[in-house]
Amino acid sequence: MFNKMTAGLGAGFLSIVLAATPASAATTGTTLNVSATVTANCTVSSSAVAFGNVNPLSGSDVDASGGITVTCTNGTAWVAAAGVGSGTGASFASRKMASGGNLLNYSLYTDAARANVWGDGTGATTTFSNTGSGIAQAVTVYGRVPSGQATVPPGSYTDTVSVTVTY
Repeated sequence: MFNKMTAGLGAGFLSIVLAATPASAATTGTTLNVSATVTANCTVSSSAVAFGNVNPLSGSDVDASGGITVTCTNGTAWVAAAGVGSGTGASFASRKMASGGNLLNYSLYTDAARANVWGDGTGATTTFSNTGSGIAQAVTVYGRVPSGQATVPPGSYTDTVSVTVTY
């Protein structure tokens, strides 16, 4: 026998069954492209070649060292060249520090024996070169004020040498 109470229970049961059945949902998708280009880059810094006190009467060369630090992206080949400096009449073989109009000769080298003049790779000059690792690479620059400059007057002598890193 069918009555209102049975009908109400049937409808309630049907709504519980329908509520437990998940509604069908549609989905769609795509991809997201991500890209970057790592470029070759280098930075360079320097520490001075400071000769300190020079006695031009001693008859001895005065040696000192300083350096450059090159940091390049991993795998980037680099070459570090030096200019002649700003002293009047300077050359790679004989750079000039100035104190007013007075000049003091000196040279920069790529090796401790001071046999290879640091320059731009032309003539008899050499350069520093390496391949970057992403980590700072320190290079020592060797300097020498040669003896035989007894007529140089006292003073504070300076020069500025440009350093160029090509990569």
